[in-house]
Amino acid sequence: MRRRQRATVTGVRRPQSERLRRRQRWYFALMGTCVALIVLAWNVVRLWSTTAAVAMSLVAAVLPPIAVIIANWGEDR
Repeated sequence: MRRRQRATVTGVRRPQSERLRRRQRWYFALMGTCVALIVLAWNVVRLWSTTAAVAMSLVAAVLPPIAVIIANWGEDR
């Protein structure tokens, strides 16, 4: 099933540079969140709860593949 594209007056897709910029912002935001979670987990949170630190690390481990999928989304069209 193909997603319907947004209808515009001209029917022209957004420029490649704009789509790339949006995907890059999402990628860097997710990777920044990943780094922040790891730093906070093992420098701050582990002092109170090792379990919470491990949980934060697990979430941080899942974020890079998600960031890559978002960064490459829609390039095969």
